[in-house]
Amino acid sequence: MDSVLRVLAIYAFLVVVFRLAGSRTLSEMTTFDLLLLLIISETTSQFLVGQDASMTNAFLLILTFVTADIGLSLLMQRSRAANRMIDGAPVIIVDRGRPLKDRMARARVDEQDILESARIAHGLARMDQVRYAVLERSGKISVIPAATAWGTGGPS
Repeated sequence: MDSVLRVLAIYAFLVVVFRLAGSRTLSEMTTFDLLLLLIISETTSQFLVGQDASMTNAFLLILTFVTADIGLSLLMQRSRAANRMIDGAPVIIVDRGRPLKDRMARARVDEQDILESARIAHGLARMDQVRYAVLERSGKISVIPAATAWGTGGPS
């Protein structure tokens, strides 16, 4: 019965903390959000399996991690330099159908990654059909199609 009460206590605590913290959706998760989630899960598991019987210690550690995450997000909101350093910036990796090889190499992205995004998003099959491809801060590749023979995809 003690285990059930421990699980309910930590669950209720986490619900309250994450509601107050205003956590982002999973699709907007940053590297730091993932680290926070992993560390909190480890802290929680130690508490739940009894390696650390102190509920107060588990709560304190979780609050510390969440507070640090909130502080980091506030710093990034107030400082463009901190935001860029921590979260990075979008990078154009294809310019008017021409792959920018040096940027792609730095980002460890190849043409197949770009073409896959182009196929999924717009049904494009060739690089010359891509006006721009942008590696977003999230790691996703956004594709802006070039003008087609049917006149869609924006101005030439």
